[in-house]
Parts: sequence; structure tokens; C-alpha cells
Amino acid sequence: MDLEAAMGLDVERGRMRRARRRRAGGIGMRRAVLGIVLLALAAGWTWRLAAQPFDGAHGSFFMGRLRYSRNTGNDCSGVGRNLAQLVSQIATVPIRDERRVTLSDDVIFTIPFVFMNGHDDFVLEDGECERLRTYLDHGGFLFASGCCTNPAFPAAWRREIGRLFPGESVRTLEYDHPIYRAFHTIQEVRSLHENRAIRLEGLVHDGRLVAVICEEGLCCAFSMDNQCNVGYGVSPEDGKKLALNIAVYAMTHY
Repeated sequence: MDLEAAMGLDVERGRMRRARRRRAGGIGMRRAVLGIVLLALAAGWTWRLAAQPFDGAHGSFFMGRLRYSRNTGNDCSGVGRNLAQLVSQIATVPIRDERRVTLSDDVIFTIPFVFMNGHDDFVLEDGECERLRTYLDHGGFLFASGCCTNPAFPAAWRREIGRLFPGESVRTLEYDHPIYRAFHTIQEVRSLHENRAIRLEGLVHDGRLVAVICEEGLCCAFSMDNQCNVGYGVSPEDGKKLALNIAVYAMTHY
């Protein structure tokens, strides 16, 4: 190799090293900035209906686990802990274990982020609908997932959530929605068992996204690495990205 070629190669190698450092620094800076933002938001994430945060939750992230209808909230039992761990990897927000709650508990009005999942069809009682309507109307966020790619739960969820606000129904969230860029930039999520893209669905009320569901066993993917749903739904990698994006979106768009 002649001197001119060697010098050119050294210049190119230097350029590539600088580009790698910029990319790594950008990711680190993004995580640091997001950590500061989430910590500030968690500290000031005051519930519009409650005077004080619940049980020392001030400045921390945790998830309310919803017991509803006949569902005891035990499907994918580690889902709250696993979601909190995902948040802890990208932010300095303290995390806590999930809090089991029913719609009849007043404590739900001090938990800004709740999760529900299941395998089967369900019907919310009128009183549960009223409480959930109040919860969402005052700033709460509901994250839902069908278990094991069972279509019965998502179908029931669309129907029951569609009862909450007249004229407002669950709709598909296309990939240009900011929830797909809340932390990870997600261009597309492919089904493991069908040749199609998977999209989140959500309920928008008064211009705010208040509830989100993934029908394809998202909780199985990010919480159990699809051990209960092998070959179906979304991949564990995509599941973790989607779940984290949903949590970050909820914390930054309340």
C-alpha cells in the first residue's frame, strides 16, 4: 500500500471512530436527558384528582395492576416488575413493585398508570365503567394486553372500552403516532405467526391518548420472553421496545 493510500485509510478509520463515538455519546446523552426528564416528571406527576401521591410513590415509577370483572389480575404475574425494570434501564427513576387494585378502590385515583390483561371475554359492570371513565377523564392511563394471542380478550376490551365515552371508540395507532418514538424508534413490528405488521390500538379522549392495547400477547413477550406463547405474537425484543415506549409515552403525555 502506497503512502497516499495509507494516509487515506487512516483518515477514513479516524472518521469512523469519531462517528462511533458520536453515536455512542448520543445514545448515552439521550438516556441521561430522558432520565432527568422522567425523574422530574415522576416527582411532579401529581394526580389531578388526588391531593397527594399514594404510599410514598412520589418520585418513583410503578404500575397499578387492575383486577376487573372476574379477572384476578394474575395473568403474567411478573409483568409489573418486568415493566419497571425496563424503565429502570433507561432512567434514574426509582422503581417499586406493582400495586394490585380494583376499580372500586379509591386508591386507583392516585395511580397514574394501570395495566390490565387476560385471556378471555369479559364484561365490565356499569359501576366499573363509571369508575374507569372517571379515572381516564382525570389523567389516568390504561395499558392493556391480550395474553397468549387469544383474540377473546382484545375483542372484549375494544367493546368495553368503547362504552366509556360516547362517540369515541378504540382505533388503530398507525406508525406515525409519537408512541412509536417515545424512546425507541419503531418503524414496524411483525407478527411471528402471520405475514403482517402489528399495530397498537388506543382510545383518544379530549385529544389525549388515554388507553392502549396490543392484541398480540405483548405481556407474554416482554415479561415472559414468549415462553407461554412460543412462535406467536411479537418477539421478546419487539415486545420490550413497545412496552417501554408505552410507559415512557404515558409518563410524558399525561
